[in-house]
Amino acid sequence: LLGKEVKLAPDCIGEEVAAMVSSQGPGDIIMLENTRFYKEETKNESGFVEKFAAPFDMFVNDAFGTAHRAHASTEGVTKYLSPAVSGFLLAKELEYLDGAVQNGERPMAAIVGGSKVSSKITVLEALLDKCEKIIIGGGMVFTFLKAKGLPVGTSLVEDDFVETAKAVL
Repeated sequence: LLGKEVKLAPDCIGEEVAAMVSSQGPGDIIMLENTRFYKEETKNESGFVEKFAAPFDMFVNDAFGTAHRAHASTEGVTKYLSPAVSGFLLAKELEYLDGAVQNGERPMAAIVGGSKVSSKITVLEALLDKCEKIIIGGGMVFTFLKAKGLPVGTSLVEDDFVETAKAVL
């Protein structure tokens, strides 16, 4: 796809990764192992973030689908690497989304899915004034159902966000 060799690192942190990075020349490409193999990734633990960021000079996030996550590889690294910027694809996606919301046909509905209200609440709050309808899907629907007083059985509910969900409703 790139017309170049892509070297696969055996991990995403550690001395071997640092050595691979330092031996690269201009235009060389390394693919790191998946950060999600570490529980510290999703918890955004500073010790892990520091190890992850150590061999690098800057951070470019071009992954729209994960940009909302406060994980080590998306948010944590911005505290250790400068510059930390959005890539061209992410910028394009945000411009498109903003244009669709600001200039879209009315009435407008938004469909928001995911497992956690906590990671989507800022998006939901921003859409409240812009959309006539918001359709909630995915696992976070159970937090909203509980906020309405409906039974949710053993489904995942973010109890800390039930009151927030009530306010959104």
